[in-house]
Amino acid sequence: MSIVKSLAVGNGDMFYIQHNSDNFSVIDCSLPSDRKDEILDEIEDKSAGKGVCRFISTHPDQDHMSGLVGYDDRFNILNFYVVKNKATKSEETEDFKRYKSLRDHTGKAFYLERGCKRHWMNQSNEERDSAGINILWPKLANAHFKDALEQAEDGGSPNNISPIIRYSVANGASVMWMGDLETDFMEKIEDAITPEASHILFAPHHGRKSGRVPKAWLDKIDPTIIVVGEAPSSDLTYYDGWDTITQNSAGDIVFECLSGKTHVFVSSSTYSVDFLDREEGVGDRHGCCYIGTFYT
Repeated sequence: MSIVKSLAVGNGDMFYIQHNSDNFSVIDCSLPSDRKDEILDEIEDKSAGKGVCRFISTHPDQDHMSGLVGYDDRFNILNFYVVKNKATKSEETEDFKRYKSLRDHTGKAFYLERGCKRHWMNQSNEERDSAGINILWPKLANAHFKDALEQAEDGGSPNNISPIIRYSVANGASVMWMGDLETDFMEKIEDAITPEASHILFAPHHGRKSGRVPKAWLDKIDPTIIVVGEAPSSDLTYYDGWDTITQNSAGDIVFECLSGKTHVFVSSSTYSVDFLDREEGVGDRHGCCYIGTFYT
């Protein structure tokens, strides 16, 4: 069994994967003051005993790295996964300064690109099994990606340097993250990448209309569930025709990934959906309420 959790942190993103191997991964960091200690305590508890702990940073916007100083001070990040970049900001927060020190560290940083290989991200050996994480984007030679790098280096938005990350469980669910990729950028690179089918898609840019995934990609990903993030409701796209969970209403979301099926839990006791099956004998757990199961 592996656990994928999307934390409800307000206007930001933070996820962790408690792998069914000797791995633990955190994707992005957003630690609101009223949940900071709770979340860090939870990560310490869930990562206990794991031999490899990695932090994956999709891009250096503050709502994806808020609290990075506190996180790093507590856990001493040794494996910092990031798209290689030279992003700058006119005003640097302490979190961005820490991001830069990790991004540019010759011993801690590992740079993400399409098809990259690493023990134990996606390669197993006699010591431990892999985490099952693969990188579908960026292609470093792509002209549009190069333009996005230049924009970030000049102090512009770093949204479109975000990688596309896919996690899969053997005989179980597959999950995709896209950071804050924007629709117009995705449309530009439509022919440069063929996204793989994935059961769970975390909608890019917190589910905003500006990050709506193009139809051509959605048809290929064919997600069972699209998770729409916590942007203001007026900014969201609700992906008509697809089954969605909206984090604004659901709160924390936990996917319990097993062979052949995934149980879904949310922290809101009043949230429900009509597209999941109710499996007998599955009760509330993970500090959340069971809302149903899908089969893979």
